[in-house]
Amino acid sequence: MCRQVFGFRLAMIALAAPSALLNANPGVATRLVGAAVVVTFMASYVLFRDWERFGPLLLRHPSLLALDTLFAALLLISAGPTSTLAYVSVCTPLLAGIVYGWRGAGCFAGLQAVILLLAQTAAADAHRGVAEASLLPGLCVIAGAVGVTLRNLMLRFGEATTALTTVQARLAVTEAVGAERARLARELHDSVAKTLHGVALAADGLVGSAGADRMDPVLVKQQAELVARSARRAAAESRELLADLRRESDPDEGTDVLVELAARTRDFSTRTGLPTTYRPTGEHGVPPVPPAVARQLLTIATEAMENAHRHAAPTKVDVRAGVHDSLLRISVYDDGRGLPPGTTLEQLRRAGHFGLVGMVERAASVGARIRIGRGDHPKGTEVRLELPLDALTAKT
Repeated sequence: MCRQVFGFRLAMIALAAPSALLNANPGVATRLVGAAVVVTFMASYVLFRDWERFGPLLLRHPSLLALDTLFAALLLISAGPTSTLAYVSVCTPLLAGIVYGWRGAGCFAGLQAVILLLAQTAAADAHRGVAEASLLPGLCVIAGAVGVTLRNLMLRFGEATTALTTVQARLAVTEAVGAERARLARELHDSVAKTLHGVALAADGLVGSAGADRMDPVLVKQQAELVARSARRAAAESRELLADLRRESDPDEGTDVLVELAARTRDFSTRTGLPTTYRPTGEHGVPPVPPAVARQLLTIATEAMENAHRHAAPTKVDVRAGVHDSLLRISVYDDGRGLPPGTTLEQLRRAGHFGLVGMVERAASVGARIRIGRGDHPKGTEVRLELPLDALTAKT
């Protein structure tokens, strides 16, 4: 805004300089007026071009603006109060109001009004009416008030902007905390919580076998080994979760999702006894997947298999994965009872069933699309996950 004020001054000085030089007396007066024109114009141009650099200097030293006002007064007296230069005089109190506030506006408005009155007194038509003579001094006072008003508005706008930035920062922190809490809830639900639940079931079976009238040592040994394996698995999952929280994955270290998915499928089939097959599909191989993305994809597939085993009572589970039309597609299908008609994520969330909800949230976190339903099959449930290959190379 200050730069625009000096831009207006430059235009008015350029228009009024010829008139000021013509009205000046030949000799020393002309040279003084010429020097005043050059100094005033150059000072205004420097402040117009490099306000960020020289503005603080003018802010610290109001005497520089007073000196500039005196140079402009020489031009005003030489050109006369009826020239276009007279309207340049309103720029000084306007600038003072913006830069210095009420006190600066009052001082420079009064100084400029005195200069205008002196210029009118020195002019040939000094016998003008009081109303006409006080027009420009009154405009200077109004310009000073306008400058102060603009200053206050800008300061309030700056305070409002700072407050808004603070609120946005707090909201961003709150959202980040909420997202991290949701992620931890998904990790605990999909790993440690389920494994501990399996440990509890295995321990209950062990208690029943050990308390039977005719205890089978072989069965007790098998159940005890199952409890030990499940407990070790829960400990390993806990360590993996803690390590994941403390480290940042290297985005340049890719993961072969198909190999990992095949291994998890075999482990699931061995552990549950449910016939589960894995078959790679697609046109070509899958490129290496960043560890953070691979973790989400594999967890979704594992969760889909676990849900089928616990809730659907299937006879088999089919897992397929591959690239189709620039999409990495992972499909987990079971021939069980399927989802109840009309099931929604909101209903599952309210009922405390967070398995499907967590799968949807994980897919959204890596930019993948997930479909849960019957699909093209006559019965059962298919979880289909599709991730664009471009998302694997996009920088986050």
